[in-house]
Amino acid sequence: MRVRKLFFLLIIIGAALVAGPGPGVPAQASLRFSAQERPRVVVLDATGPVVPVMAHYIARGIERAEEERAVCLIRLNTPGGLYTVTQGIVGRIVNARTPVIVYVSPAGSWAASAGSFIAMGAHVAAMAPGSRIGAAHPVAVGEEQEEVSVAKVTADAAAWMRSLAELRGRDAGAAAKMVTESRSFSAGEALKQRLVDVVAASEAELFKKISGRSVTLVDGRRVTLQLAGAVAEAVRPNWVERFLSAVLNPEIAYLLLTLGMIGLMVELYHPGLVFPGVAGGIALLLGLYSLGTLEAYWGGLLLIVLAFAFFVAEAFVPTHGLLGAGGVIAFFFGSVLLFSTRGGGMRLGTGLVAATSLTLAGLLALLVTAVVRGQKRRVQTGCEELVGREAVVRERLKPTGTVFVAGERWQAVLEEGAEAVPGEKVVVTGVEGLRLKVRKKF
Repeated sequence: MRVRKLFFLLIIIGAALVAGPGPGVPAQASLRFSAQERPRVVVLDATGPVVPVMAHYIARGIERAEEERAVCLIRLNTPGGLYTVTQGIVGRIVNARTPVIVYVSPAGSWAASAGSFIAMGAHVAAMAPGSRIGAAHPVAVGEEQEEVSVAKVTADAAAWMRSLAELRGRDAGAAAKMVTESRSFSAGEALKQRLVDVVAASEAELFKKISGRSVTLVDGRRVTLQLAGAVAEAVRPNWVERFLSAVLNPEIAYLLLTLGMIGLMVELYHPGLVFPGVAGGIALLLGLYSLGTLEAYWGGLLLIVLAFAFFVAEAFVPTHGLLGAGGVIAFFFGSVLLFSTRGGGMRLGTGLVAATSLTLAGLLALLVTAVVRGQKRRVQTGCEELVGREAVVRERLKPTGTVFVAGERWQAVLEEGAEAVPGEKVVVTGVEGLRLKVRKKF
């Protein structure tokens, strides 16, 4: 009987050992594999402004690491970016089912503004010598914000930073100063202030220093990192992510918008070329998409749209460059204001704005000069050849407007005060200076 009782007792103890810790007791796990299998690390390169494509890339990399039971290492080098996107990235890191290491590297890199939140949310935060972190004070996005509103956003961001620091056992007070006082810290200062866990010159040194460290995952499991001799697997951005990463860059978006305007201007001043119009339209749409995604200041964008309207008007109503000059001025101030309310490295360089405005002004001057000279040459040498030619109305003749004849756009006046609608055919009856006299075709 005693043997039977002892047998049942051993069965109960064995079942308890197999079942593991009961509810409320976190499991202790290790990312150390079998003797034949080396630990794996999925490596991501998060470089550039924090924009939606970066969030997608990081989420994809963390998912890969979860599937492969690997640690996720994010090499971070960013001037900052969109606050809402940062929230999504940090949320994915905090809720990851595998440890996430954020390593501000290589030497000289920075985790500014939004980047400091990303680093603070990591299970392990590391920095390379010569790197820095901080300057996370929020900046108005899209419009001028009142002082009270800015204070609210700052208070919320500071509370979030403290919360992340407390979650990872770091100094919440020093972390909050990166928001409230725009403090920045060198790698050594950040380590001393307990804002990061490790300063390492290389990934091998990093893995060596954090091996044996335990981290807590979102489900309460404690995982011990054993990364000596780890196999690194780089996850590169796919072609869509690379394309969007290039497009969602403030300077690239600005240049796309400018090139789009130039292409459409060339098509309007020289109808029939086709390619400038098609390429310009595509570039313009890509630029507008990028600026919308980057939450550019709408006031600056409206000024640039007004500049484009002036350039178009110059093609239809020649003013010998007066409207064009106004357009260049509007374009310059619109460019300056485009990211004026943004921080975190999302501003346009003064040199780029000045060079682009001057280039646009020079191109406009060439186009206007070419059109004026061409029309004068035709008036002086071949105006009589236009008499009797058939023209197509482009702008309603009421009685003045524009017509298209012999591959060129002309100002025209309809005889006898009649009216002709766009698309209607008329006949040239004479030339007065730079204006054609036309009549309806019967």
